[in-house]
Amino acid sequence: MDPKAHLRLARPTRDPAAIERFYVSGLGLEVLYRGAGNAPGEHDLLMLGWPGAGWHLEIVGGANLTVRPSPTAEDLLVLYLSGPVDDTLVARLEAAGGRRVSQGPYWDRWGVTVEDPDGYRLVLSTRSWGNAG
Repeated sequence: MDPKAHLRLARPTRDPAAIERFYVSGLGLEVLYRGAGNAPGEHDLLMLGWPGAGWHLEIVGGANLTVRPSPTAEDLLVLYLSGPVDDTLVARLEAAGGRRVSQGPYWDRWGVTVEDPDGYRLVLSTRSWGNAG
């Protein structure tokens, strides 16, 4: 398998507009694709990310959604910033519907955690990360 394969993280939402506001207006991602699920068994799609990145978020919702969000405190999307978390970024995330929460001693020491409108947690880590051994 190619280690440069694109990664898609998919999850359901109760409110696609609220999630778009959080991740686009708050975090600064872009809408990469939007589609409406008009036929039985289809659902609305919202794909968010940064153009050229090796990953994107796929948000599914709409009237045909059969699975509802069920986040736990361990469902984390971690962004390694390799530096301090900008207070204005956290303020934008909160203004866009997020809520700052404690994620325990480790993540509270190494970053800031913000719940999105569905309750999934975004960690903005001050640390860096690399997969090279």
